[in-house]
Amino acid sequence: MDLDAARQTYIIEARELLEAMEEALLALEEAGDPTEPVNAMFRAVHTIKGSAGLFGLDGIVHFAHTVESVLDRVRGHQVALEGELIGLMLEAHDHLGGLIADLQADQPESPASRLQGEQILARLAPHLGGGLTKAAPQAPEAPEGAVREGWHLSIRFGRDVFRNGMDPLSFVRFLGTLGRITHLTSIFSSLPQREAFEPEDCHLGLEIELDTAASRAAIEDVFEFVREDSLIQLVPPNALVEDYLRLIRALPEEERFLGEILVAGGCLTAHELSQALAVQKQEARQEGARLLGTILIEDNAVPPPVVAAALDKQKKAAERQTQELRVIKVSADKLDRLVDLVGELVIAGATAHARAAAAQGGGGLLEATQTVNKLVEEIRDNALSLRMVQIGETFNRFRRIVRDVSKELGKAIELEIHGAETELDKTIVEKLSDPLMHIVRNAIDHGIEPVDVRQARGKPESGTLFLQASHEAGSIIIEVSDDGGGLNKDRILAKAIERGLVRADAELTDNEIINLIFEPGFSTADAVSNLSGRGVGMDVVRRNIDELRGTIEVETAPGQGTTMRMRLPLTLAIIDGFRVEVAGASYVAPLDVVIECLDLAPFLESEENHLINLRGEVLPFLRLREVFRIPGERPRRERVVVIQHGELRAGIVVDRLMGEFQTVIKPLGRLFRGARGLGGSTILGTGEVALILDVAQLVQLAAEGTAAPSRRALAAPTH
Repeated sequence: MDLDAARQTYIIEARELLEAMEEALLALEEAGDPTEPVNAMFRAVHTIKGSAGLFGLDGIVHFAHTVESVLDRVRGHQVALEGELIGLMLEAHDHLGGLIADLQADQPESPASRLQGEQILARLAPHLGGGLTKAAPQAPEAPEGAVREGWHLSIRFGRDVFRNGMDPLSFVRFLGTLGRITHLTSIFSSLPQREAFEPEDCHLGLEIELDTAASRAAIEDVFEFVREDSLIQLVPPNALVEDYLRLIRALPEEERFLGEILVAGGCLTAHELSQALAVQKQEARQEGARLLGTILIEDNAVPPPVVAAALDKQKKAAERQTQELRVIKVSADKLDRLVDLVGELVIAGATAHARAAAAQGGGGLLEATQTVNKLVEEIRDNALSLRMVQIGETFNRFRRIVRDVSKELGKAIELEIHGAETELDKTIVEKLSDPLMHIVRNAIDHGIEPVDVRQARGKPESGTLFLQASHEAGSIIIEVSDDGGGLNKDRILAKAIERGLVRADAELTDNEIINLIFEPGFSTADAVSNLSGRGVGMDVVRRNIDELRGTIEVETAPGQGTTMRMRLPLTLAIIDGFRVEVAGASYVAPLDVVIECLDLAPFLESEENHLINLRGEVLPFLRLREVFRIPGERPRRERVVVIQHGELRAGIVVDRLMGEFQTVIKPLGRLFRGARGLGGSTILGTGEVALILDVAQLVQLAAEGTAAPSRRALAAPTH
């Protein structure tokens, strides 16, 4: 057994469970009914503890056990989970996260961490009620409809029990210390054929009748370390028919015979089943032979509702086999490698198509390459969809941050999330985490006012922070908004002058003043704190957004709040592009932003002011020849590609239109990184390099009327 791989799986699952626990804790402060959040937390801690026991992680088991015990008392309404205890549970969550991190780093628990854990446990102790447990209820008199007396245990051990160092016989021995085993049947129904047999796999099942005065909790604890991987069902003494119905419904939906389901559900022993099957076999040759279910009912072996439930289970299992959705976990590295290979396949397909088009008499070959390219396009779309993840998981992480930071600052802040189901490339999600962190912290610290200030302004005491995501024209829009005081433009300008970022006599527009917050070293904070004041953060935000080929805009209104709007591409890997040429050099614009293409001359409004009249709508335009300082004369017939970014439209004047093109995005080298208007590169089917246009910057240049050559622009690529 590969223990390292198993440990890594445990670490991944533990982190997911801790995230679920944190979400449940934060939901408690908003939820009216705490039942489901408490149950979710209990399940998370219980699973972490149980799995940790398989690896001998005693520190995690000990700590999680105490947390689980407190949560169990909360579930039993013996302790109220509110206020101070919620904060304590968050600390326990963080400590468990630290223990998991130490495990991942293969480091022993530090003395400081151990001391912190002991302090948390000491603070949890008063909520344990002195370790008292509720007395087990007395078994009621056996009412009509009871099937049999004594505890019935239906056990199906997990396949990895042997590999995890567990001995099924040891559980039977321990049960013998709790009482007397009156009947035991071994079940081997899942035993595979000899050629598929794995000696390390466990295929053992047990049906046990146990005469004991022990409580259900004591019996369940026997199977503590195999409970998560095995199926353990307990039916108490004097069980009603409903108990067996519940047990049958809880069985895995696997294809089984009716008798196997009844035995697995503890409704029938293997001996009783064999007797019923013998009767069925004997009657098989007779006219009007009874089915197995009928035999069991008429012989009073099993009540009719139980047989009906087993038949229903059998039917559902058969249906599920035909429509079951199988899900597997795939390493992110393997997924990235797949997308890289698909990108190379796209380039190779384009090369083959270009050569087929150039070959004389290659009609059949050209048709074949078109078919291949169509299939490659489908593979590309499916490969990219595998990397798409919902933004909601990232958004939910900020619930804890908003809670902790707002309490630290003494502010009342609520977080509202919209569009959590919006999907985008996982690479973008990972790189977006830090910029979002800076923006959210700034909104809490600088944006939303303290309670007394909000009251004086006639606002609700509790401020609101909004996180929203949506799709728009091939891009994803992420907005972080608050209902705070808004940005103070006069203060921003004064701080910028004080820090030497602008001249005192500079005349700046409102938009230019607001954008000063993205300058390195800028801060309006009067004092340095744990949250702000060092002048780092917003410049990092803009740099990270630029690296993602995105843009960030700021809208603010005094006394009403501020909105940070980030516009990002859906993916950083492969896009549908539209190829154009200028002086023989190729450029590519994302197809999603292309509105239409037309000749320049009929729509030219003003050559001097760079304006076109598009059916009554006057739009600015710029020439790529001028932006990138491409030498040579203009062609007699120039074309315009109308593009849109957000609400802004502009025209890009080029020499030739080359049509749609599958574009594999490659990063620019250091030489090109300072160039405005360029966002990457790609390789054409001919082997030539084409530059990918940064539409956001080009539209901004056109809107500002700066179509003149940029000082940072570079020459066009040469052949």
